[in-house]
Amino acid sequence: DLATALNDRGQIKYFRVEFAAAMEDYTAAIQCQPAFEVPYYNRGLVLYRLGCFDEAMKDFRKVLELNPQFEDAALSLKQAILDKEEKQKRGY
Repeated sequence: DLATALNDRGQIKYFRVEFAAAMEDYTAAIQCQPAFEVPYYNRGLVLYRLGCFDEAMKDFRKVLELNPQFEDAALSLKQAILDKEEKQKRGY
């Protein structure tokens, strides 16, 4: 389906380190199928790598709302929280 295709295209762009383009595809996949948790997770990973921890945590929380068994999202959320706290301690 279209949401899966958009997500998959976003993955290709993510692996090419084309983060802005990947996020566009993930967001389009979400708009196409809002209950599909995978593009939220993938977009959260990009946001995390860009240091946008609040936005990443929002996406990871949405994944867990849609699928509480999504372990990678739970781990990524914990890591984003820790990294945000560390960033704040260092005064960034």
